Amino acid sequence: MPFTNIVTPEWLSEHLTDPAIKILDCTTYMLAQPVGPSKIESGRAQYLKGHIPGAQHVCMEQDFSEPAARFAFTVPSPDTFNRLMQRIGVHNDDHVVLYGHQQMSVVTRIWFVLHAMGHQKISILNGGLALWVKSGMALSTQLPTVTASHYKAEPKVERVAEINKVTEAINDPQKVLLNALKKEQFLGTGGAHYGRPGRIPNSLSWPATDLYDPQTGEFKGLEELTALLRELDLQPGQQVINYCGGGIAATTTAFILETLGFTNWSVYDNSMNEWANTPDKALQTG
Repeated sequence: MPFTNIVTPEWLSEHLTDPAIKILDCTTYMLAQPVGPSKIESGRAQYLKGHIPGAQHVCMEQDFSEPAARFAFTVPSPDTFNRLMQRIGVHNDDHVVLYGHQQMSVVTRIWFVLHAMGHQKISILNGGLALWVKSGMALSTQLPTVTASHYKAEPKVERVAEINKVTEAINDPQKVLLNALKKEQFLGTGGAHYGRPGRIPNSLSWPATDLYDPQTGEFKGLEELTALLRELDLQPGQQVINYCGGGIAATTTAFILETLGFTNWSVYDNSMNEWANTPDKALQTG
């Protein structure tokens, strides 16, 4: 099977003993707050109850974010990232397979950080832990033995959009601002907001939760995803800047764009956590 962004339980089961496959259990629970960033609850307890054999547990917040950053969930520095990869024994040429228990966007967030740091082979297990179990695959409570690696990130700086680039994009017809939050958050009529309700002006709505089944964690079929992408009417040469509340759901839309072959994209890392709390930045509602 050639490399693909999405793998099945059957494929992963056949490759469990491949030393070049590194499996990361990304289970983290995001608890939405009425205002501001979600609260984070570690999924390690769930991992210890049973995980895919050979998997290590990692946390989007504790492991894959920069500890001293102003905003929650900020992409780690290359040095921080290198130390993490070395500690969990991942080599530059390893094929990393990610999965989680519920909440797809915490898995795609870790995919995004790996991708933005230049890692080449990254896949997400379709359906996560639930489909693995439903498919009759075994779980383990054994913690894997890990040998530290040598790792050097090769960051793709173009994948991370800063606030100045987002500001410039508002009136640039070659840029598309893509809001991955739920429609009521996009409109500013309901759901959590991040200081002020609404969206960045001239944004399009493409909710991350429309791209997969929130109950099963399975992505929609490629034909359906392609049809949803076609509705955005993206033009050749345009660049998409994905954003959301804290740069989490936006990585799901980015992952789908990449999977469908639309590679001219970035993620506004601090998203509405930053924009809505910057007084001179406009918001639209309705």
